[in-house]
Amino acid sequence: MADWKEKKVLVLGLGKSGVAASSYLADRGATVCAIDSQSNADLERVSHDLESRGIEVRLGANALPDSAFDLAVVSPGVPLDAPLMQKMAERKIPVIGELELGFQESKCLNIAITGTNGKTTTTHLIKDILASGQRNTEIAGNVGVPISSLIKSTKGLDFLTLEVSSFQLETIRYFRPAIGVLLNLASDHQDRHESYDEYCRIKARLFENQLSHDWAIIQSEALAKLRSLGVKIPGKVITFSAESRQADVFLDRGLLISRMDGWAGPLLNLADCRVSGPHNAENIMAALLVGRVLRIPLEAMKAAVHSFSAPPHRCEQVGEINGVRFINDSKATNPHATVQALRSMKAERNGEPNVWLIAGGDDKGLQFHDLGPLISQKVKGAFLIGKAREQLSAAWSLFAPCQYCDDLVQAVTEAARKALPSDVVLLSPACSSLDMFRNYEHRGEVFRKVVNQLSATGALDKHAGSASNAVNPETDNRSSAKAS
Repeated sequence: MADWKEKKVLVLGLGKSGVAASSYLADRGATVCAIDSQSNADLERVSHDLESRGIEVRLGANALPDSAFDLAVVSPGVPLDAPLMQKMAERKIPVIGELELGFQESKCLNIAITGTNGKTTTTHLIKDILASGQRNTEIAGNVGVPISSLIKSTKGLDFLTLEVSSFQLETIRYFRPAIGVLLNLASDHQDRHESYDEYCRIKARLFENQLSHDWAIIQSEALAKLRSLGVKIPGKVITFSAESRQADVFLDRGLLISRMDGWAGPLLNLADCRVSGPHNAENIMAALLVGRVLRIPLEAMKAAVHSFSAPPHRCEQVGEINGVRFINDSKATNPHATVQALRSMKAERNGEPNVWLIAGGDDKGLQFHDLGPLISQKVKGAFLIGKAREQLSAAWSLFAPCQYCDDLVQAVTEAARKALPSDVVLLSPACSSLDMFRNYEHRGEVFRKVVNQLSATGALDKHAGSASNAVNPETDNRSSAKAS
């Protein structure tokens, strides 16, 4: 750990990461000034708490304090091209992210998971697998638990298991996972990263500080993309894939098969698991490979996988009414995630589409046209909400009927009216939630609440009158709050 006494540190951004970093540094004796360009009631409460601990706080800040700083710690939600970041560069203030701070101060090794989709599910699955092998770990990072909040407890851990985003990887310096996992690569966050290739290079930073004895567990297709960009992986590479049988571990008709020396043969039957679909097969493969590196017995890992359920908002069934299943996949904030959700939906026996898709939200500069063929195979109709609904309609209307809805409540009730037994109403937005909701969790909870109210009022009865009377859109899904 560094000696923070008499150090002056600027913390930029007062979301969870910024608050945790400010608190930790102040406890270690640093003089901390925390600033945020926003100002609202929630931040005012945070400000009072930090000031009571001797931390200077400035809200609504559009300029840097005049003081000289030894270091700046930046929250992941702050873009590198933000005006305050540019001013720090002009003043040559060294900058790291909260992930880097937590890494440098932690007392244990870490396992880090990144990728476009599946990070949270895999992170939780790895934690369960480590527990099955008597390894002591805690989850932190992009799951909503800043590493800085766990630094004091890392002395008693075998590993920190970290979900890591591209935003966090932008500001690393020495960050080095003993085991790094890259699940997949698909276009995302194009409103922040200048290109898809640049996004992939940032994801690859997970491995850049690894040594030859560290491990890189990478989806075959993602590895091919990194190699096409000239990215070098210094650690020992193991591959997995639901598509390629050339991977070290691959999916074959529901079986997870290993080609690795000393571990060859069937590992697990996906039919025995509570999660399904090729994307979850890859999440499981990655987690099993982490366990293999740590020499956890396969039987112990299989028991952990068999009992594992995905976290909320990830293809989560929230209800079934008159034979219609309602699936909450609110975490699908990009088209690739929606593709994975649609592929996991079982079609009717005659192969006809049976999904009523609810999609839309805040546009992140992504392209939606590639989903068209899959939409035509799986989707009976799409109910579109939010800022991106016109773009979605332009991309999908040739492949399935598209209908604009004013809000999520209307979308759910309209889909419920049209659904027949054995149909699926799927919330898989392919977009961010921040135009209408606090975050994707809030969006998913509104969906759950509407389904519960439809069930309680019998609103799926085609003769029961207007389903819209069952819920109040103004109280259920309107919020101006933004996630930090």
